[in-house]
Amino acid sequence: MQPTPQPTAPLQRVCFLLQVKPGRLPEYRERHQAVWPDMLQALRETGWHNYSLFLRDDGLLVGYFETPDLQAALSGMQARDVNARWQAEMAPFFEALDGKNPDEGFLRLEEVFHLD
Repeated sequence: MQPTPQPTAPLQRVCFLLQVKPGRLPEYRERHQAVWPDMLQALRETGWHNYSLFLRDDGLLVGYFETPDLQAALSGMQARDVNARWQAEMAPFFEALDGKNPDEGFLRLEEVFHLD
């Protein structure tokens, strides 16, 4: 007899906005061509899946990821030393963070439609 598969919780889809300073766009793009391997590993281990960043020429950054639990994903990254180092290096690239790290200062967008 085959075991009955357990239902899995649907992933939360998270979309957010940040504003990259126009004078920092080339360097921002370069940094994301070589994200530290330990940062990538930390993201995977803390539940950040299907993570993408999209950058418009005026600096508008749109981020998207899926996670089983947004609060756990954010808390998990906040507990990682590599994240603290990455956020400190990335913060100067952004406008209007009001003293927050980029992962705390992004504007989350409300999902109003999804085609499965």
